[in-house]
Amino acid sequence: MLLLGLVLPAMAQDVRTTTLTDSATLPQVLNFEDQKEVGPPTGWMATPEGTVFADNKVFHGGKWAARLERKEDSSGRFSSLHRAIALDFAGKTLELRGFLRTTDVSVMAGLWMREDGEQPSLAFDNMADRPVKGTTEWTEYSIQLPIHAEARKVFFGVLLGGSGTAWADDLQLLVDGKPITEAAKIERPKTVFELDDEFNAGSHIQLEKLRPVQIENLATLGRVWGFLKYHHPKVLSGALHWDYQLFRILPTILQAPDHATANAAMLKWITTLGPVPPCQPCAAVSAGDVAMRPDVAWLEDTNLLGAELSRSLVAIYKSRPAKVQQFYLDIAPPVLNPTFKHELGYGQVKFPDAGFQLLALYRFWNIIEWWSPYRDVMGENWNQVLAEFIPRIALAKTKDDYALQMMALIGRAHDSHANLWSSLDVRPPVGECQFPVIVRFAENQPVVYDYIIATAGKESGLARGDVITEIDGVPVKKLVDEWKPYYAGSNDASIMKDIAMFMTRGKCGEASANILRNGKTLALKPKRVPVPQQAMGFTHDLPGETFRLLSKDVAYLKLSTVKSEEATQYIQKAAATKALIIDIRNYPSNFMVFALGQKLVEKETDFVRFTTGDVSNPGAFYWGEPLSLTPEQPLYTGKIAILVDEVSISQSEYTTMAFRSSPRAIVVGSTTAGADGNTSPFALPGNLRTMISGIGIFYPNKKPTQRIGIIPDFEVRPTIAGIRAGRDEVLEEALRQLLGKSVPEDEIQKMARPSAGN
Repeated sequence: MLLLGLVLPAMAQDVRTTTLTDSATLPQVLNFEDQKEVGPPTGWMATPEGTVFADNKVFHGGKWAARLERKEDSSGRFSSLHRAIALDFAGKTLELRGFLRTTDVSVMAGLWMREDGEQPSLAFDNMADRPVKGTTEWTEYSIQLPIHAEARKVFFGVLLGGSGTAWADDLQLLVDGKPITEAAKIERPKTVFELDDEFNAGSHIQLEKLRPVQIENLATLGRVWGFLKYHHPKVLSGALHWDYQLFRILPTILQAPDHATANAAMLKWITTLGPVPPCQPCAAVSAGDVAMRPDVAWLEDTNLLGAELSRSLVAIYKSRPAKVQQFYLDIAPPVLNPTFKHELGYGQVKFPDAGFQLLALYRFWNIIEWWSPYRDVMGENWNQVLAEFIPRIALAKTKDDYALQMMALIGRAHDSHANLWSSLDVRPPVGECQFPVIVRFAENQPVVYDYIIATAGKESGLARGDVITEIDGVPVKKLVDEWKPYYAGSNDASIMKDIAMFMTRGKCGEASANILRNGKTLALKPKRVPVPQQAMGFTHDLPGETFRLLSKDVAYLKLSTVKSEEATQYIQKAAATKALIIDIRNYPSNFMVFALGQKLVEKETDFVRFTTGDVSNPGAFYWGEPLSLTPEQPLYTGKIAILVDEVSISQSEYTTMAFRSSPRAIVVGSTTAGADGNTSPFALPGNLRTMISGIGIFYPNKKPTQRIGIIPDFEVRPTIAGIRAGRDEVLEEALRQLLGKSVPEDEIQKMARPSAGN
């Protein structure tokens, strides 16, 4: 469901170019009674084509309803019916109500609503956490959003994911519980983005090739532009459309025959911004609790900048006030990760557009440079990365190629949270279908781990434990080497997990694969079919109940379906056991760090320490005090084993850190994804979506987790033979460590079977 939430906001058009419905005419629109003939619902946007219809046979009220209908081979992963209105009314809460009816919905149906301002998704809900599934009669549903002060438009509609049919009728938009037509109209003040519209249709920057001196000058410009974005008072005040200021200086920099001319142009540009007032008091990076200092030595590099430009930038840096507001971000309480604002998606721009593509590069590069808590463990020369990607991104000839090059750039940040989440379909291999199996790397080889769709999986000829050696006549090793640069991840375990998940993707229909089975090579003709996104291998825990007894001495709890309000019940059920296995080879369905963690420790126990940024000192990060677990009854007093592997990411890793702080706990499995910390999302030109890990997560002794992941106390990985035999070798090892030699091996394997406790 996470992917639905990330992708759906990008479906609607850019907020400045979308045709709006007048709220006064909404009632007729919302009940579909303005429909004159069978076809797509009048006036609504419907995607993909051929999956959304007006229906005069099945309806809730009146004579018409909307019908969303998808088959297993329908285009895309979901269908949407939506339209937009201006958010030009006063109120605190906006509510969308509507009646839905469903037949055989495999993934979800629901209402959805999104508020957009200068950037999309200021507020969003699509019922992903309470989906309508299966077959249901007409039922009224509701979603609510707080009206965001910066929102200017509202998108709303109906969503259908997977296959099946959903009908929608008699929708209502309410403001503070009353029809939207009764809400008081307001005129919101115009922002600099509305007042400066010179480049709304395009940057006017056209490039066919770049000379080395141009690349070098553009690299310097990217660093200077980003420095000014977060340090110059004229930019910090929001008085300038800083993206468009880039397009005004770019032609001069591109025309410069040498570095000196380009540096002189940048100095003149800075001078036009006006004088920088003296700071009273001035900001300073403290000495005591600093975890990472900003990289500002380059400001004094006269070989790079020349004496005068260097002097100007140093003066700006030294004049930064101690208390300042950043126009382009806030440090959001209570977690204190950066919230990026005023980063426009520019969905109206037609690509290729070299200027907007450079803007995307500069925006991402500088966010990492100034606001990533993990830039010191990136393992890349970030300045060289900037220069390398200038021609790759600026000269991209299609939007898909631009997105692909941005993926490669994002991959160099080595942060599993940072990906081009809106554009995964352009990442190789491309295609809407894939083999109906879950693939996982074992013993450094791609192995069929399970079926996604049982019938289609068996028909494919593929079996658990098969090693895939070729796909469509190309060796897998060659394919992986070609694809790997476009897969973002903090470590190799995370990257290979994602490659395995998508490696069989391609054109729907028959394909070819060579596999190795029991030492013999077989040539198969499996069919690629549409597969449900949520079944593609995000968990490696036991199927079935959330909590169960594997024996009278061992309890098992998986966090993929856990409920925080039932934490006490889990402990009570496990009270008589000698050992508790907590399976986090998944992503927790609820936040369990304190709800469960405080029942695993006997005394106040530190388990984590954060680093956070500083708006007055961009690039600086400071240590926070350790966070601790406080004992809470009922306490579990037995041994604890925590299971992790490559699908354990972010909250999974944070939860493991908390639970392993118990002196009775061990961690069993393999290295996790190595991306921890609350995420900070932002847009890129073309309505592309990405994010970064926004705060640093460390053990109390300041030992890092980013890129490293959770290192288990007992490392064990699935083997090809174990997968073929249907064994859970990680769970088996946990049982051995907990129970010792008192339990025979055959009993250990029996307890670890998927059916154990059922």
